[in-house]
This record gives sequence, structure tokens and C-alpha cells, in this order.
Amino acid sequence: MPKESSSKTKTHKTGRKGPITADLTFLRADGPEDYKKIFEYNIDAFSDTPDFKWTLGDIEHEVQDGWELYSVNLGKETIAAVFLKKDKDRLLSKNTAIKMNYQGSGHSHKIKGFIEEKARSSRAKYIYHYCRIDNFRMYSLNESHGYKKTNQKFGENGQVVEWMKTLK
Repeated sequence: MPKESSSKTKTHKTGRKGPITADLTFLRADGPEDYKKIFEYNIDAFSDTPDFKWTLGDIEHEVQDGWELYSVNLGKETIAAVFLKKDKDRLLSKNTAIKMNYQGSGHSHKIKGFIEEKARSSRAKYIYHYCRIDNFRMYSLNESHGYKKTNQKFGENGQVVEWMKTLK
């Protein structure tokens, strides 16, 4: 099992505090201005998935549907986005791909650590993660973090698969 990242907080230049994981920071978006910043940082970096289109309107719709949006930052640059949603004793999660020039640096493992920290702090018993059926990097990452693929598929033609992890 990977080491858990600390639950320390760091004050960002915006004056808000957010949890940190190694050199990545995770900052919760607080409104339309933050959604727009995350969208604009990543407009060319993130592709659409069958359950979600990377548009400002769809980002706002996800938040209105109960998802919390976090930017994943390395220094001043947003390199990914994470969506989390508490549902009873479960934490639902999905994230964008990491910008291409930052892949292979262990940041995906740190994002998983952040999601697990949030699940534990919200007293969730399970984490459910959603990704494309053809995202083999995420399959490998999920398996290495103890997630098991369920039989549930969503989206157009079942292109989104569900993974589950029981927290101890």
C-alpha cells in the first residue's frame, strides 16, 4: 500500500488553504471564476470522456450535480483536475489525465493519495473511481492502489468503468 500523503495545509497566494501532497497542491474550486481558471488552464490538455465533455458548461453542471472540483497544481501551473462526490458511505471520484509533459513523474500516485485522504477524512468506507474503458494507465494505477473493477459500466456504449476500493 502506498504511503499516505500528509494532511497538512498550505496557504496559496489566493489566501485560501488546501491540502498538499509532496510538491503537488490541491485547491478546491469555490465558484465560477475558479471553474473558468481550471478550464482555461486545461483547455488544450484534457480530452473528453464518454460521461463528461471538457467544457465550462459541463464543469459547472458537474458541480451543480454535487461534485467538488479540485485543481491539481504543480507550482503555479494546473496539471490536472479531480472531481469528488460524497454519496452516503462512499466517495465517488474521477479525474482528468495529467498534462502530457508531467506524466511519468509519480503525480498520478499522489492524486490517488489525495483521493484516499479525502475519503478517510469524510469517513467514507468505500471509494468508487470512474475512468474510460480504454485508459490502461488508469487500470494499472487503480490495481496498484488496491481497487477492484466492478461489473458496472456507464456512458455511451458502456465506455466508462467503475472501480471500487474498501477502506480499512
